[in-house]
Amino acid sequence: MSGSGSGDEVGGSPMPPERREYLFKVLVIGELGVGKTSIIKRYVHQLFSQHYRATIGVDFALKVISWDSRTMVRLQLWDIAGQERFGNMTRVYYKEAVGAFVVFDVTRGSTFEAIMKWKQDLDSKVHLPNGGPIPAVLLANKCDQAKETSYQSPAQMDSFCKENGFVGWFETSAKDNINIDEAARSLVENILVNYKNYPAEKHAEDVVTLDKMMPAESKSQCC
Repeated sequence: MSGSGSGDEVGGSPMPPERREYLFKVLVIGELGVGKTSIIKRYVHQLFSQHYRATIGVDFALKVISWDSRTMVRLQLWDIAGQERFGNMTRVYYKEAVGAFVVFDVTRGSTFEAIMKWKQDLDSKVHLPNGGPIPAVLLANKCDQAKETSYQSPAQMDSFCKENGFVGWFETSAKDNINIDEAARSLVENILVNYKNYPAEKHAEDVVTLDKMMPAESKSQCC
């Protein structure tokens, strides 16, 4: 009896759900000194330093996320140097990206004024397969420090994001680890929503290309 019951249980058990793994290329862009590298280091390695050197060209980092019991997400974070908006290399750097963080420094109003130039550059050079913009989350970084008096209110920031095509915004602090994980989760959620519309065979090709380009360890590359 017991042997027969055991066999029925094994034979009749449903197949385990398929485990899915994704590799998403995410850009981190904004003016020089707004804290892009610090945000990535905090998110990926849980580290913070006051003394990061200025990024030259582009740096890479990889964050692996167990999204749920059936989904593994690998975020390939591209740290684009602040001065790159003035060059032609961003078209190369942006290629195949599926999401972006656009960062400004709440203590420097000029970095907020530059946000739309970065967003326009992004939207002109990379698109979803349907031609729409890739999801971008705006990060108001260094919120642990005194804000400039011109810094916009939360309601104004909500309106700004809605009017200019950002899927959301967060006040962040790499130093105090404020809202870094929450911002990343919001962006990944938007990427996953879009993913169902991506051609599966195209994504498979992208993953192979990015895997060859991106080893498991973080690396740097100069122009």
